[in-house]
Amino acid sequence: MSDVTITRALLSVSDKSGLAELGQALVRHGVELVSTGGTAKALREAGLAVCDISELTDFPEMMDGRVKTLHPKVHGGLLAVRDNAEHVAAMEAHDIGAIDLVVVNLYPFAATVARGAERPDIIENIDIGGPSMVRSAAKNHAHVGIVTDPSDYAELVGELDSNGGKTSLEFRKRLAAKAFAATAAYDSMIASWFAFADQGEQFPERLQIPVHRKQALRYGENPHQAAALYVPDMPGAPGIAQAEQLQGKELSYNNFNDADAALELVSEFEAAQPACVIVKHANPCGVAVAGSAIEAYRSAFACDTVSAFGGIVALNHALDAETAAAITEIFTEVVIAPDADDEAREIFAKKKNLRLLLTGDFADPARPGMTMKTIAGGLLFQARDNGRIGADDLKVVTKRQPTEQELADCLFAWTVAKHVKSNAIVYAKDGSTAGVGAGQMNRLESARIAAWKARDAAEKAGWGEARTIGSAVASDAFFPFADGLMAAVEAGATAVIQPGGSIRDDEVVAAADEAGLAMVFTGMRHFRH
Repeated sequence: MSDVTITRALLSVSDKSGLAELGQALVRHGVELVSTGGTAKALREAGLAVCDISELTDFPEMMDGRVKTLHPKVHGGLLAVRDNAEHVAAMEAHDIGAIDLVVVNLYPFAATVARGAERPDIIENIDIGGPSMVRSAAKNHAHVGIVTDPSDYAELVGELDSNGGKTSLEFRKRLAAKAFAATAAYDSMIASWFAFADQGEQFPERLQIPVHRKQALRYGENPHQAAALYVPDMPGAPGIAQAEQLQGKELSYNNFNDADAALELVSEFEAAQPACVIVKHANPCGVAVAGSAIEAYRSAFACDTVSAFGGIVALNHALDAETAAAITEIFTEVVIAPDADDEAREIFAKKKNLRLLLTGDFADPARPGMTMKTIAGGLLFQARDNGRIGADDLKVVTKRQPTEQELADCLFAWTVAKHVKSNAIVYAKDGSTAGVGAGQMNRLESARIAAWKARDAAEKAGWGEARTIGSAVASDAFFPFADGLMAAVEAGATAVIQPGGSIRDDEVVAAADEAGLAMVFTGMRHFRH
């Protein structure tokens, strides 16, 4: 059996969008409508004749609607194999009529959680009858159509219109696949809520990850790799995946990855002080805070004008015309900001390939959460690095105390280093990065590279000296030897912030004292691989 004539449809939906139009189209094809509760009411209000589920089952809805479709006359009508003689005989013996189409979408569990409902309300929004009907219809897709998404109503009506009121097997197979994915995601949302929110488990024995594809991407990191963007089914903290794209071509896999790195770092800075982050290949190449967005951008850009070309720019303030004009002086892939004024939008509109992403309010950088990394044969999960350090958390370990400005630069450099690939070294002065050393196999090389980049930036800008002179330097992990520290001294750093914890801490502290440095320990490491 391939094509199936739809003679009876069962409709039970939480989302009523498009319901009346669908009901009218079904009736136009001579389909009998069977429905429940609010769905039946909505169909009747649209002027359509509806058979209540209680009429079909000869049994009333009960227990506040918890029990209404869990009945042999429903599931027998869904699961019966139409060309199986024993099934047909059972239907005739028990007066079970066939149901050829099911239109169901489930109780809004995720939306109920998102609005902060109390536990009893959340539990009541766990659908039982709906998933049961969906699974019965999807299993018997050889004979029954199942629609779980209002966005598929138009395709269903088109199928009936072009096929004389019938559905094809290929169409029903596609719907069945989507239906099983829908119930799997629904159960995953419930399981996740029970594990994380209700039971407070950090790493449950079985981890459910309910996500859906938001968009297919042109390719992955390289053109020969396929890629797609998925977002959580359960609403959570907004991020780069939820940003509104105002203009420009579609974001690539690398764009998303780099934009996420930029947003995560810029959100670390208080909104009261304008901040700018420029990222290239997931590493910040320039970061600054200043009295205005344009000052922050120019200071961040000056840190590494070469790497900034084709980079990602993120601001923690609304984008204004002056800053927009400065950004467009070189090729930039993506600009991220909470908002943008009309003049800034007009300036960017002239750059058709430049993507502008507006995020609204940033998510709290200290929020809890999980990160995931795939490895061959498995997945690694960990709590996201939401650790933050303030002045009161620091331990001065050298004879010399840091000055107020050195302390501020230490904390700024530390914030940036948290978002630089390990081994990370960051020099900072007066609220701006002076040099960034990322991803080296040893800390000494990172310190040297960061210092060299600072000297190069000074030469390009025509400054008398590199900004590492009189700077603070941050290391994402402890200095295992004094050599990395001495490279920072040679670069002109006068203050150091690092986690501490090396067996050679005494040696490193002694070298700092001898060089006249101020050094503070955080007691917290920020590896990022």
